[in-house]
Parts: sequence; C-alpha cells; structure tokens
Amino acid sequence: MSLRERKKAKTRAAIRKATYRLAAEEGWDAATTERIAAAAEVSPSTVVRYFPVREDILLTAENDEELEARLRARPAGEEPLASLRAVVLEAVRTALDEEPEETRLRARLMAETPAVRARLTETTAVTGRRLARAIADRTGRDADDLEVRVFTAAALGALREATLYWAEHGSTDDLLALVDRAVGTVRSGLTSSRPVP
Repeated sequence: MSLRERKKAKTRAAIRKATYRLAAEEGWDAATTERIAAAAEVSPSTVVRYFPVREDILLTAENDEELEARLRARPAGEEPLASLRAVVLEAVRTALDEEPEETRLRARLMAETPAVRARLTETTAVTGRRLARAIADRTGRDADDLEVRVFTAAALGALREATLYWAEHGSTDDLLALVDRAVGTVRSGLTSSRPVP
C-alpha cells in the first residue's frame, strides 16, 4: 500500500477500535460520532467521511473484495453452495481468531439494537450483489438472475441468522458449527419435527 493508503487504513482502524471500546463499555447509544472522534483523536467530520452511517463502523466489510476473490478461486467443478460454505466459514473463523471480542460485541449489537440490525440488512445486500457476480460467473448465469440472487441471499441469510442466534444465546455455542448447520439447512430444507399421522 502507498503511504496515503496506509494512513487511511490506520485512521479507519482507530475509528473502529474507539467505537468498539465505547460500545463495549457504555453501550451503542453512548458511541456517538463526537465521542468516537474524540476517542480516535480525529475530527467528527473525519468519522463521517470514512463512515457516513455510524452503524457501518460495525458492519461494513473491508473484506468483501477478498470474499469475492476467494469465491472465484474455489475449484471450478465445486457446487456453488459448497464454495460459498467454504468461503463463509473461513471468514467467520478468521474473525473469531483475529477479533474474538469484537465479533461477540458486533453480534450482540446486531441482536439487540434495531438500527444496527436494519443497517445489517442493507450491508448484507451489498455483499450479496458482489458475491452473486462470482456465483453467476461460476455457473454461467447472469448476476441478476432471480435464482442467483435468491441462492446468494439465502446463503448470506443463513450466516446472519446463525450469528444472531449465537448472540441471542449468549455467544457460548460454537459459531462455526452454527454457521455450518445454517448453511446445511439451505441445502437440505426443513422437515417437520412432528410425527406424520
């Protein structure tokens, strides 16, 4: 990276770190733009320039480009769901390994804070469009194909619901196992737990 890019990455990281600290110590409502700016030692306008929507500090994924590249790098003959499952599980594993506390806090805020959950829907859609392009290329379909959009949204919805479930149950379960289980449900569908008369 150039010096300018490194400086921008450092500023983004400082804003994120300050936000997580404030949210963990005092709650999401206390993590105002002004307080985030003061804690990160930047101006409020800098926070807004990097993150126009405050919730994006928690939710925007710098790794969307990397996720798409990893999806494109999966073996050519692999089933699309197997490819998505592998990429999603790797992303979750990396988050848990590199930022375990931030991952737990982000999941908790997603579960407890309506504004964060609403913004999650929007950021997931952006990620979905990006991954849909890769899925479309791998399957010979158009990225705007209804089936491609539904398929990608279902897989990302499985990730979102597994994460919310994890947070709602105290973040004590194995998140990787929950994500794998959720994606497996997309593959196999749902059967009734009631006995058939």
